[in-house]
Amino acid sequence: MLNISGLREGIVLDHIPAGKSMAIYKYLGLGDLDCQVAIIKNARSNKMGRKDIIKIEGGLDIVDLDALGFIDHKITVNIIKDEKIVEKKVLRLPKKITNVIRCKNPRCITSIEQELPHIFVLTDEEHEEYRCMYCEEKYNRKL
Repeated sequence: MLNISGLREGIVLDHIPAGKSMAIYKYLGLGDLDCQVAIIKNARSNKMGRKDIIKIEGGLDIVDLDALGFIDHKITVNIIKDEKIVEKKVLRLPKKITNVIRCKNPRCITSIEQELPHIFVLTDEEHEEYRCMYCEEKYNRKL
């Protein structure tokens, strides 16, 4: 059994589909943080077969829950205080995301005005479809 030391205070991202933790690491900018981050890949899971887990030292303000909900709203977010789980957060698809993904349309105003934030709006929750707020270009999910 693999043992990664517990967290006194932090966040545990659980039930990440196997192999997806590095994409989450990149999208959340965890490499830029000045705290401990542990990634466990292909852990055994009764529910999923195999899963990834990410442990992040520090407060909840470190993680953008909207970005995480966009990436995979089925991930469980466990809040740890004094080495115990004190809260479990349920993620949802965010109605709007800012600067998580970029518009690929070369005619979009975001291609010309570099300072504009890239804002995408949820247009079809059932199909998890997002469109650029400026040009309505559909985002093709490839996470």
